Amino acid sequence: MTLEKTNTTVVTEFIILGFEANHNVRIVMFILLLLIYCFTILMNFLIIILVSTSRNLHTPMYFFISQLSTTDILLTSVIVPKMLHFLLHQRGTIAFSDCMTQLYFFASLESFECLLLAVMSLDRYVAICNPLRYTSIMTRRCCVILIVGAWLGGFCTFFIITLSTLMLNFCGPNIIDHFFCDFIPILELSCSDPYIVRMEASLFGIIIIVIPLILIIFSYTKIIATILRIPSSTGRQKAFSTCSSHLIVVSIFYGTIFGVYVLPTTEKTLSISKILSLLYTVFTPLINPIIYSLKNNDIKKALHDRVHRNVR
Repeated sequence: MTLEKTNTTVVTEFIILGFEANHNVRIVMFILLLLIYCFTILMNFLIIILVSTSRNLHTPMYFFISQLSTTDILLTSVIVPKMLHFLLHQRGTIAFSDCMTQLYFFASLESFECLLLAVMSLDRYVAICNPLRYTSIMTRRCCVILIVGAWLGGFCTFFIITLSTLMLNFCGPNIIDHFFCDFIPILELSCSDPYIVRMEASLFGIIIIVIPLILIIFSYTKIIATILRIPSSTGRQKAFSTCSSHLIVVSIFYGTIFGVYVLPTTEKTLSISKILSLLYTVFTPLINPIIYSLKNNDIKKALHDRVHRNVR
C-alpha cells in the first residue's frame, strides 16, 4: 500500500514474495518448517534449563552456550512465524513499521551472535593456552561484562543503522523478493541514495563481523599450536574435543553469512541467496544445540541425570 503525501508517494507496507511454489509444495514446506521451529525451541530451551539447573555446567563455557541458545530462540522467533504465515498465503504484506522492527531485531541478534562467538573463542583460548589462570581470568564478573558488552554492542550498532534506514524515502515499488525483511533487499527499494547507510553498514560490519572473525582465527591458531605441543595423543584429543563443537558452529555461521552478504547477488543466484538465508535463520538455530548436545559429554551426562531423577 502507498499513500500520496505532498505529491510524493509514501510506502506504508511491503509485499513479501517468500518462496514462490504451488500450493502442495507450500503446505509441505509449512509443515516441515513448523516442525523445525518447534524442535528448535524445544532443544534450545533444554540447553538453557540444563545449564541453569546442573551444577557441573555452571562454568563460563556453558554460560556462553546458554546465551547462544537464547539468541537462537529469539532469532528463529523473529523470522519463522511470519514466514509460516506467508507460506500459507503464497505471499503476504507487512507494515512498514513491522518490517523495520523485524529488520532491527534480526540484524541485532545476528550482530550479537558474531560477538558472542568471538567471546566463546576467547574462553577456549584461555582454557587451553593458559589453563592455570583460567579460573582467575574468566570469573563470573568477567563473563557477565563480556556478555552485557556483546548484547549492547549488537543492539546499539544496528539501532544506528536502522535509524539511518528510516530516514530514506520509500516511494515504490514495495515488493521484497525474500521471505523476511532483510537489509539489502530493503535498501534496493529506496527512492533516495542509500550511500550513507551502506557506508555505515560497511563500517559497523568491520567492527561486528570482521574483527570478531580475526579474533576467532587468532584464538584457534594459538589453540591448535598449543594442542600440537601436547605429548600424548589422548591429551590432544581431549583438548581438541573441548573446542571442536564451537569450531563447527563458527564455520557454519560465518560460511552462510559470507555466502549471503559477501558473494554478489544476481538474478541467477537469488534463489541460492534465499536458501543460504534459510540456513542461518532457520536451520542453524536447530543445528547449534544438536552439535553441543551430541558432542559434549557433560551435557549428555546432565540430561541423563535429570531424566533419571524424574523417572524416580
